[in-house]
Amino acid sequence: MEHTGGMHLCTCTGSSTKGAWKTYLGFFVMLQLLLHAEASSVSKSCDKSCFSGRCVNGSCACDHGWVGDRCQHCQGRFKLTDLSGSLTDGPVNYKYKTKCTWLIEGYPNAALRLRFNHFATECSWDHMYVYDGDSIYAPLIAVFSGLVVAESGGNETVPEVVTTSGYALLHFFSDAAYNLTGFTITYSINSCPNNCSGHGRCSTANLASGRVYCECEDYWKGDACDIPYCRDNCGSPDHGYCDLTGEKLCVCNDSWQGPDCSLSVPSTEAFWTLPSVKPSAQSSGRASHQALLHSGLMWVVGGYSFNYSNYHMVLNYNLESSTWDAVPVSSGPLHRYGHSLALHQDDIYMFGGKLESGPANVTDELWAFNIPRRTWSPRKPALPPPYALEGHTAHVVELSAGEAVMLIFFGYSPVYSYINKVQEYNIRSNSWQVVSAGGAVVQGGYGHSSVYDESSGCVFVHGGYKALNNNKYGLVDHMYRYHVPTRTWLILRESGLARHLHSAALLSGTVLVFGGNTHNDTSLSNGAKCFSADFLAYDIACDEWSILPRPSLHRDANRFGHSAVVSNGSMLIFGGFSGVLLNDVLTYTPPSCRAFSNPALCAAAGPGLRCHWVKTRCFPWEPKPPDQILPAVICPSRPDSTDEQCFRFSDCASCTANTWGCQWCEDRKCISSSSNCTVSVRDSFRCKRREELECFRLANCRSCSLNVNCQWDQQQQECQALPGQLCGESWHHVDDACLRINSSKESYDNAQHYCKNLGGNIASLLTDKQVHFVLEELQRHQLQDKRLSPWVGLRKINVSYWGWEDASPFTNTSLRWSPGEPSDSGFCAYLEQPLVAGLKANPCTATTDGLICEKPAGSPQSPSARPCKTPCALRSSCSNCTSQAMECMWCSSAHRCVDSSAYVISFPYGQCLEWQTQDCSAQNCSGLRTCADCLESAECGWCGDPSNTGKGACTEGSYRGPLKPSSSRAGSRDRDMVLDQSLCTSDRGFNWAYIQCPACQCNGHSRCVNGSVCERCGNLTAGTHCQNCMAGYYGDPINGGKCNACKCNSHANVCHVNTGKCFCTTKGIKGDQCQLCDSENRYLGNPLRGTCYYNLLIDYQFTFSLLQEDDRHYTAINFMATPEQANKNLDMSINASNNFNLNITWSLSSTAGTISGEEMPIIARTNIREHRDSLSCEKFNFRLHHNITFYVYVSNFSWPIKIQIAFSQHNSIMDLVQFFVTFFSCFLSLLLVAAVVWKIKQTCWASRRREQLMRERQQMASRPFASVAVVLEVGGDQEELLQALPKPIAMEPCWGSRAGVLTVLLYLPRVPSGTPPPGQCGIAIASALVDASQQRAMDFKDRGLGLKHRKHTVHHQGTCV
Repeated sequence: MEHTGGMHLCTCTGSSTKGAWKTYLGFFVMLQLLLHAEASSVSKSCDKSCFSGRCVNGSCACDHGWVGDRCQHCQGRFKLTDLSGSLTDGPVNYKYKTKCTWLIEGYPNAALRLRFNHFATECSWDHMYVYDGDSIYAPLIAVFSGLVVAESGGNETVPEVVTTSGYALLHFFSDAAYNLTGFTITYSINSCPNNCSGHGRCSTANLASGRVYCECEDYWKGDACDIPYCRDNCGSPDHGYCDLTGEKLCVCNDSWQGPDCSLSVPSTEAFWTLPSVKPSAQSSGRASHQALLHSGLMWVVGGYSFNYSNYHMVLNYNLESSTWDAVPVSSGPLHRYGHSLALHQDDIYMFGGKLESGPANVTDELWAFNIPRRTWSPRKPALPPPYALEGHTAHVVELSAGEAVMLIFFGYSPVYSYINKVQEYNIRSNSWQVVSAGGAVVQGGYGHSSVYDESSGCVFVHGGYKALNNNKYGLVDHMYRYHVPTRTWLILRESGLARHLHSAALLSGTVLVFGGNTHNDTSLSNGAKCFSADFLAYDIACDEWSILPRPSLHRDANRFGHSAVVSNGSMLIFGGFSGVLLNDVLTYTPPSCRAFSNPALCAAAGPGLRCHWVKTRCFPWEPKPPDQILPAVICPSRPDSTDEQCFRFSDCASCTANTWGCQWCEDRKCISSSSNCTVSVRDSFRCKRREELECFRLANCRSCSLNVNCQWDQQQQECQALPGQLCGESWHHVDDACLRINSSKESYDNAQHYCKNLGGNIASLLTDKQVHFVLEELQRHQLQDKRLSPWVGLRKINVSYWGWEDASPFTNTSLRWSPGEPSDSGFCAYLEQPLVAGLKANPCTATTDGLICEKPAGSPQSPSARPCKTPCALRSSCSNCTSQAMECMWCSSAHRCVDSSAYVISFPYGQCLEWQTQDCSAQNCSGLRTCADCLESAECGWCGDPSNTGKGACTEGSYRGPLKPSSSRAGSRDRDMVLDQSLCTSDRGFNWAYIQCPACQCNGHSRCVNGSVCERCGNLTAGTHCQNCMAGYYGDPINGGKCNACKCNSHANVCHVNTGKCFCTTKGIKGDQCQLCDSENRYLGNPLRGTCYYNLLIDYQFTFSLLQEDDRHYTAINFMATPEQANKNLDMSINASNNFNLNITWSLSSTAGTISGEEMPIIARTNIREHRDSLSCEKFNFRLHHNITFYVYVSNFSWPIKIQIAFSQHNSIMDLVQFFVTFFSCFLSLLLVAAVVWKIKQTCWASRRREQLMRERQQMASRPFASVAVVLEVGGDQEELLQALPKPIAMEPCWGSRAGVLTVLLYLPRVPSGTPPPGQCGIAIASALVDASQQRAMDFKDRGLGLKHRKHTVHHQGTCV
């Protein structure tokens, strides 16, 4: 205001001054505008900083390849050309479904080094792929997942990856589950590895190539100068010396050992070494292979590899010379991994595994490799093995009869899921069978480890990836023991550290477990190392676990999918996976029991070692046959188990076959053996119905259907025992038979008849389970004071031969003859001593207490059982694979369908670049029709056509150009691709895009102005990128597609942009081309020549509610009506909720909707909401024109709308007949109503009368009780009594005093002597209910006097009796 006042005063001065002030004013206004604009820009600034973009109008405009509200997530392709730099997924956790690709371009044959400073993703699901080239068809050299480098730092070696092609392609994919902190990766070209680790300097090897190398300081070696050697000069001269001319390592004297010769021989300390293996191209890294030892050589067979071009199926490693040798084989099995190996004499038996060449599948092949001849031969038994498996283990064992068999433990089958069975292959007979195991009910899985101890005949199985309860899957830390002679399972103590794809070795009475994948899927993982270096030891004698120190080597030893063998008391680890495929050999040498000089030190040896003192020396403890109770006597005592520790065992067999000390109680609960229980089971052989308990361990429908005792529940998705009993009431299901024990006293023949009447036979107890069950039942009867000695189906066939009723021979196994038996007096056998299973012979005609019947078990199927669905592995297309939500997963890069529960084990090394569970996209590059979709797929590139309008083709490619297969061999990523720039050559005007799409993306329908703006969409297209058809046209204009006009027979203006289905504008017309009338809903007509009408009825009102979303395209509706009576006018009314146009016509013909029908107009109105009219019967001559029809056209209304319309014909003069009929109908109706009302009244009166009587009775019952003393005069004048009026002796008023009960004495007749007749009474009492409402007050007073003076006369005028 002050400036304004000043300006006003200055207007009175001269003109020059006035001009100066005008200049000042203009400058001031411009300054204000600038300040205002600046303030405006500040007010529109972004709330948060943009990570990879710029702020535009208050929001972040992201750079290429970045998305998010702050441009904080990568999503696209990047190209890096600097000599050094870094890449990251963003400053925060990466987002779901991330796909990012980085191409680092160096120069030809330059060494490009990647250093992973930080990496944290979801293990086994979110992967970073590193290729040595410019496409994903280049050699794959690393796949990182999980927690590779800890955020808090530590001693972990920061991994480095080197490419030598001059390019490096990094592709990252994350799924829709957990998103973690991501990664930060630095790169450099021609730099020294790890900056020489601070123990050397970087020097240039060749100025022309620019290659550099590390010159290491003394006592350091390796490419990165990271390997120390000859520490403390190897203890020279007493312990050894340093060999500086050869491998630069310590050469120890005979009495010293260790990497620096600091440990004595024998030693009380363990140590790890990394032998200096001579480099060999044949020993390429591999994982999920198998290895075994034979004749001083470690034989390595199979395994997963990134590249199979230089792959050898069989390798051997010489332990003495530390050299590798590839075994050339002319023919043999295909490459595979996840198989098993077992050695028998000079033959290596390989079973199962997953084939990697061609379509990946799991096989049931069995091959034998003869070591001396070095040849493969297939073994094809008559019956194939029951299961094709991967991730299983195998051991060759000798049975009690000396028969050599190969046992296959667990594994995963794509058809039958996780297997908990033991398969047995008889090497001599070349036959397979599934072992019927006893003991605990165990859970099988994939990727476990197992070792076989020949001295005890036991196999120890640890860990694995298994099916858990409630349809969950994950890692376990279970430890099982399988006893080969008895075929029984025992559950041992858990390790507490779950894992799979680890290794196990047996040394000095301990099972050594190393490495493995330890990640379980959980939202709380926060990144986990997929590959660990955990080192565990299980003490067999004491049944306890201990954690040993990790390998103390110069670099990390983390890995999974490796192998382990034992040689000369040391464990050798080979290969495995830690983001890269490893080919190193680690050696672990444990302490030696011989180094402990006294019994105390010997007993305290460990952990990882179990020793015991024998006489004067300390020896390794060797497991014995499992007759003793764990833990052994040499172990420290441990407290009794608690009930909580036993509760987790949900079945009797597992409860009683473990080392926790549990018992199975009568209420189906597993409790500690120290707890009280009335009737308990402590031996797994006494558990009933073991077959049904195994149902809950079967993981899918197919495996469940193989068991006759089980049924798959589709709703709960679990295997359950069949409802009801397979055998019937009073029968018991044992093995494959039904047993029944009866306590009646019968002869053998009568017992046989009894069993036959029940549909069975007298029992032949052939199996141990049947014998144990019978003995248990007899003991239970004995506890109830019912001692039974039942008949069994065993009889004497001839003089020296006893046989069962089913013709099986009798062998002395579980059942034995009692001492002195069988006697010659009997030809039939019964069980006399249940506690010792003693049999006794008896004459068949004699009687004994009890009998045992047997019949085969049935296999009923529940009516709710359904056939199993096709396994995921057998579904060959994405659409079939994903038809059931979340049941199967389709991997597009591998063209495989896998079960959702087995995705982690199906692709343990990140072989799947991307997966889907729904919405199958194009399965190859040629099916992608836009550049954006094309570059979103890692294997594709875009070839733009010469028009530079966004039209092009998607094809497999690299940064340098499109690729084509070098051969016809299928297999997506695994096929060899070669560059073919002629497919998209720039000489013909084509433009190859691999990192970023061309700016002009008009789908071939327009040229661009300003580089990226479509100038004018042609070819009937519209949209910012000409990606849509114009209104009234349909089609797919993407990438040069065409648009076609909608064909709607003039009944629609628009149609569906993709299908061309017309959106009809007239209600009642339907069809893809508006060619039909909705006749089901009373619409008549012919839309091809006219339109459709709703046929109205006379004297009815119709309402049409066009309110639904499907009605939004309607703008018109038509009606037709025909008069029913020729002598009455036709009244018409219509109203609507919105304005509309109305046209009414009439025609002599009822042919509706035809152009030929001549219609004459009656009325036409616009923009109305209601209308009424009367059509005269005389004007339109209804009598003459019998087919006259009126048409109503309602149009030009907007959605939503509600319309009401009615046609009616009424009389002008009332019809007398109709009047009288109506009158009498009403009159009769009134009479009927009156009769009904009268009847209701009568009923009510009767009801009230009944209620009154009930009240009277209640009043009588409610009278008060009292006593009245009556004085009778003896010898009085009878005549006087007879002449007097009766006087009451009591008057008892009822409630309300309106009634009362009057009581009098009656003088009964007597004999002349004045006495009553013999046996009778002379006086009686009588009472009656009387009305007391008229009684005067004086009457009551007089009545009271009358009671005292009987001769005084009192008149009761108001009392009626």
